Amino acid sequence: MAVIPRSSYYDKNYRQTAALIRARQPYLIKNIITGTAIFGFAIGVYAFTINAVAQDDFSDVQVPDAPSQSPHTPNTGVVRAISSDVLKK
Repeated sequence: MAVIPRSSYYDKNYRQTAALIRARQPYLIKNIITGTAIFGFAIGVYAFTINAVAQDDFSDVQVPDAPSQSPHTPNTGVVRAISSDVLKK
């Protein structure tokens, strides 16, 4: 059974010790500012993308009519042409 090596920054219950809290304290504000900036950038890109896509207007695009072939009839025109060529040889 492998034992996870213990760090001096965690106690026996894997909770932070005072030393870890002191070591992280100088970076706390910088990390919060960086995280907020990255989160804000991601939300900004998402909002810009949604806004750009919402402006698309497809009213000028012509939708083709439904195919005249019955949906129950399979399209076998190509298969028959290949099969007849193979059978002639």
